[in-house]
Amino acid sequence: MTPMATTLQQPFTLPNGAVLPNRIAKAALSESLARRDHTPGTRIKTLYRRWSGNGAGLVITGNVMVDRRAIGEPGNVVVEDDRSHDDLVEWAQIIKADGATAWAQVNHPGRQAPRTLTPEPVAPSAVPLDGSAGMFAPPRELTPAEIEEVIARYATTSGHLVRAGFDGVQLHGAHGYLVSQFLSPLANRRTDAWGGTPEKRRRFLIEVARAVRAEIGPDKAMAVKLNSADFQRGGFGEDESLEVVHALAEEGIDLLEVSGGTYSSAAMLGVDPTLKESTRRREAYFLDYALRVRAELPDLPLMLTGGFRTAEAMADAVASGAVDVVGLGRPLTVEPDVPAGLLDGTTSGSRVRPRRSGIRLVDSLTELTAYTVQMWRMADGKEPAPQRHPALNVAQYLARHGRDSVRVGRRGL
Repeated sequence: MTPMATTLQQPFTLPNGAVLPNRIAKAALSESLARRDHTPGTRIKTLYRRWSGNGAGLVITGNVMVDRRAIGEPGNVVVEDDRSHDDLVEWAQIIKADGATAWAQVNHPGRQAPRTLTPEPVAPSAVPLDGSAGMFAPPRELTPAEIEEVIARYATTSGHLVRAGFDGVQLHGAHGYLVSQFLSPLANRRTDAWGGTPEKRRRFLIEVARAVRAEIGPDKAMAVKLNSADFQRGGFGEDESLEVVHALAEEGIDLLEVSGGTYSSAAMLGVDPTLKESTRRREAYFLDYALRVRAELPDLPLMLTGGFRTAEAMADAVASGAVDVVGLGRPLTVEPDVPAGLLDGTTSGSRVRPRRSGIRLVDSLTELTAYTVQMWRMADGKEPAPQRHPALNVAQYLARHGRDSVRVGRRGL
């Protein structure tokens, strides 16, 4: 047993008393595998059955949307009521079969929804998504009453999920979705109680967290995925993000997952030119920000996702006290059993690396489709095919979801 494996094997106790079996988590990946009615079906369960028992102590699902009128990506699961209860029970049981903790990621796309799926998206303000090339319809500004309704939907969805057997939920506050839009001064130009100052911009997230906690109770975990920054000039930056983290800590969240970027600046995929090469080599894209959080809030549990590939880097991040949990996303679509190898010391890391052509749009497209198609293969009972030509992955993605959805499937890391 290597010292690195020993470090990653250590259990971790969350503030709510739940114990994660080890320090490796499967980060959320949008699977695009729901049935046509947006209920989870056989294929998504087959995918998670393939991941079950792979060693990850925490497994976080991809986007579970709170409103079937607001679909962020083709094949999103939507939970509004109890119609999916039996499917959700089975899904949770599959994840937990070998001792892993199961969380569901809860989300609303806001303006970040393709017009083919959501012809009239809503957002904090009527500000279109930059660089969308017509793929996303201009959003309509939410009324105060509608904002309250959306907050209630987060709570309702979370309640159904934990009653079905999930151990907790993760609120998606990153990557340009609705929570992220409320936080951004570029997307949120309101001057009422929901915008105009940093405190008012973060009110939506805080109210969602309060409503969800009231619904799921103190014994279930409530986590938040938050951008360190959105990497856009004049947008949501690290200093304001730290203020949000302080507010979340006061609300008693059980874990903060640090990420970064939006559709317009995909830092979380490692293909964005704003990321320094030294940051890529260090693997942990957002480690500097995590260290700032740790310095100010030493007792807040932290999960860092984005760029980790080697056991050495993962163990160093945990052993140093910088983070408590390491998130892996894209590696598990190609090497689904890599957590087990990291934990028993039989593997030194993942071989998965971003494929770069030097053309930003092409790189983002091939990254997204490559890993999505690998999940689809496992959902069909096949093993991943990592050497498959990127053009074949793009063609398969287009054939299944259509040309307008090429840039829709924002994945994990």
